[in-house]
Amino acid sequence: MSADTTRHVREEWWLASLGRTIVWARLRVREAGTAEVFDSDGATLVYDSEDTARAMLMDADFVAFEGMDEDDALARGFSLAELAPPDAGSEDVLRARMVQSLGARA
Repeated sequence: MSADTTRHVREEWWLASLGRTIVWARLRVREAGTAEVFDSDGATLVYDSEDTARAMLMDADFVAFEGMDEDDALARGFSLAELAPPDAGSEDVLRARMVQSLGARA
């Protein structure tokens, strides 16, 4: 996969949860106003606007990580202290980190 040479103006992380498994999605807003979502399958989905991309994420039961507080996290069965968006040097490596198992609660 080639390096991303298209400039983006903002990046947000979104998450969905199934028990103690977290599925991440990365939303990037491009200079032209379009948006891309990199999903847990390693696909980059392109949308005509940030609003459309956000609506699609919300329809799939994703929530914005940035807007989540500790009470929101606890209601989903985990603590914010357990979470950090995945990081990697390439999208190939990032893809493998887009699903995170938090393990059993202590």
